[in-house]
Parts: sequence; C-alpha cells; structure tokens
Amino acid sequence: MTDCPTTAPEPDFSKGAAWIEGRYVPIAEARIPVTDWGFTRADATYDVVHVTDGRFFRLEDHLDRFERSLQGFRLSPPVDRTEIRAILHGCVALSNLRDSYVAMVCTRGRPQVAGSRRPADCLNTFIAYALPWIDVITPEVQARGAHLWLASMPRISPASLDPTFKNYLWRDFMSALHEAHDHGYDTAILLDQEGYATEGAGFNVFIVKGREVITPDRGALEGITRRSALELCAELGLEGRVAAMRLEDLMAADEVFTTTTAGGIMPCARVGNATIGTNIMANDRPGPVSLALKALYWQKHREGWHGSTVDYTARPQHG
Repeated sequence: MTDCPTTAPEPDFSKGAAWIEGRYVPIAEARIPVTDWGFTRADATYDVVHVTDGRFFRLEDHLDRFERSLQGFRLSPPVDRTEIRAILHGCVALSNLRDSYVAMVCTRGRPQVAGSRRPADCLNTFIAYALPWIDVITPEVQARGAHLWLASMPRISPASLDPTFKNYLWRDFMSALHEAHDHGYDTAILLDQEGYATEGAGFNVFIVKGREVITPDRGALEGITRRSALELCAELGLEGRVAAMRLEDLMAADEVFTTTTAGGIMPCARVGNATIGTNIMANDRPGPVSLALKALYWQKHREGWHGSTVDYTARPQHG
C-alpha cells in the first residue's frame, strides 16, 4: 500500500507576518544572519507605522521619513517605495490584524568580500513585519498617568548621531530605562548636555502651560504622532509649537504627555519625584488638555483621518 500524498499545512500568520529575503514568512521564522552589520554594528535604519481598525495611519509620511533616514545613513534597499508600500500591506493582510504595529527595516547586510571593512562592499537588505498592536506605555499606566524618570545619562549628541534619522543605537535610552525601572518609574526622558529636554525611550515629550502645548526643538526624532498632536492643537484652540525646553520648564508645566506611533498621545502624571500641574485636580493624574488631545486623536482615527485602507482579501503569495 502506498502512502497518500499530504498537503503541507498553511503557515500560521496570526501572530504576525514578515517579509524577508524576498518572501513572506510567519514572524517566528524571520531571521537575519549573525554576520549582518545591522546586528554586529547597529548599522541599520527603520520606521514604524501603525494600523488601526484596518487602516494605516499616515503611511506616506512614514515612508517619507524612512527614505530620509536611508539617505542619511547611505543605505539602499533592494526594493523601491512602491514595492515597500505593497510589502507592508501584504504583511498586514497575511496576518489579518486589524490593529497592528508595522515595521520597515533596512540593514547594511553582509560584506560580499570576505573580511572587508568597506560599507560599500555590503549588500543592503530590506525586512518588513506586522505584529499585533503594541503600546509603549500600557493602557493601564496611561489611565493613571505615566511616571517619567529623568535620566542621569545625557542624550547622545546630535553632533555624533542625527536624532532625526531613526536608528537602533539605543545605548543611552537603555541606560535610562534601567534607571527608571530601578526607581519604580514607568519610563524615562533624557536631557542633553546643556540641560535641555530632548525625548524619551521611543517617544516625544510635550508640556502644557496654559493654552500653550510645547515640544522640544532639539535632540529628538521628528515624530509623526508629534506632528499629529501639533496639528490637533489648533482644533482645540491651543497653540502648539516646537521650542527649547529646559528642565525647569518641565517641572513647572501644568501637564506633560508623550507621543509615539505605538501608543498615540499618552498622558503623564509625574516627572522625577514631582507631580505635574498647579491645579490640584490634575496632580498625580492625567490633565484635561492631554486627555482632550488623546480623545481627539483617536476620534480622528475612527473618522479615517490620514488613513489608507488595507485590502485583507488581497493576500499575497508566501513561502
């Protein structure tokens, strides 16, 4: 008796889908070689866009920033913008995730000449993946207001690393996170060597003072959610602006909130050991302006603001 032929089981993309080395695979199967300079030297750039209720948010803005980072780090992926857009849509469609964290990555790759130390001898790679939605600050912490530690280590100088190019060089952020968690805080923000506020570990920072909403003008990524928050200020009769922010400005703020693709607008309650806000009702809890901006941000998402719909019926070939 001969065995009947069997059909290979359909890959499980429910926990996430990746595109790597020219094909789609379940996220658990995505690998890069240990000799890739993206791993050995953090010689890579990336960007992250989110999908909410089946729509990408500001995808073209994220692609613009990704292209700028590629140029800044002199990386050239083997796919163009049109192909990248299609690959990102493909990862989401395969995973069938309605709310997703979607990354695009370009690494330096491996030298094609054995022992070479010339970046030009490497073949650059492109990787993309979609995961279930991620909150940098959990919803529970957002509800009570995040507690932000002030890191003792200064932010890496922009003279050494342009912070507007998205990168994996997180040594200063990781040290700040260790400090924050050692002291029982949720996350951390960093000042530069002159004492000006920059950004946190994966997020931009804002303060509210009266009707002004201000975010630092240095040492920070030009966040897409940061841009969105500034645009929304006008709809609430607030003055949103980018300006220098010293430590004393942070400590004297009526409110503080953070912004990021993975979480949106996230209210805070403490900076260092101080509660935020001169209004006693706002102390040690999210303030009214932060909550109003957060509510408007997600309302606009539901209305399709800057949205690009994912076609879940157009599942690409894989394997």
